[in-house]
Amino acid sequence: MTSELPSQTALTAAAARAAHLVVDAEPHIFVDPLAAQLLGDRAQELLAYHELHGEHPVLAGARAQVTCRSRITEDLVDGFDRYVVLGAGLDSFAYRSAGVEVVEIDRPATQEWKRRALERAGMAVPENVTYLSSVDQLAQAGRTLVSWLGVTMYLTAGELEHTLAALPPCELVVDHMLPEGLRDAAGNAYVEAVAPVAAGHGEPWRSFLSPDEMAALLDRHGFAVVRHRWQRDVPGMLDRTDALRPAALSVITHARHRLS
Repeated sequence: MTSELPSQTALTAAAARAAHLVVDAEPHIFVDPLAAQLLGDRAQELLAYHELHGEHPVLAGARAQVTCRSRITEDLVDGFDRYVVLGAGLDSFAYRSAGVEVVEIDRPATQEWKRRALERAGMAVPENVTYLSSVDQLAQAGRTLVSWLGVTMYLTAGELEHTLAALPPCELVVDHMLPEGLRDAAGNAYVEAVAPVAAGHGEPWRSFLSPDEMAALLDRHGFAVVRHRWQRDVPGMLDRTDALRPAALSVITHARHRLS
């Protein structure tokens, strides 16, 4: 990762969302029509991997991972005054939806990349969207849903605690990688293949949490679990005709702060 580019994780997650619409059969788990545009001049290169090798378990696993967590989260947005995307990367919700205040929190370099990509696509950052560079800048404002996806595995225990302590009372959707003993064969194979590559890009995986461990972590910061969701729980993930298969790789946890 360089200071001028989004993280490799942000790029590959957006590529997986974009490729899902090209490589995988209907019903689509999640539809993100802007993902390819936000990849800018990296789109052709990153999508080619999926187009040429879409049935590879790692690439199919990546598409399942990102589409499931996005589907579960965005299905919850209606009814909230504000939607906060923590570790926003190249998330496109704010540029294809209206009616809710959106706050994106990420590195300024990633936000600048996104601004340029939007400009090339003939779009601009809407007036209802705010960019912040730190969760510490987030103030309490109305009924808030926070999305924290594809991030926790990169953080230390201390960084996880700090982030949760900084959040105002809200509802939260967070995904977390499972420890080895709770993963199935597909989940273990994914971790064994992807974690070393992520480390090579300067983004090592540091945290693996069971549902009970995540619940305890959230409880220390005033959150109670509403529900843990697995890939198999996501509408459309079972009985597919393409390469997507639900894996015990990660869990998506919906929690609510006791003061929200």
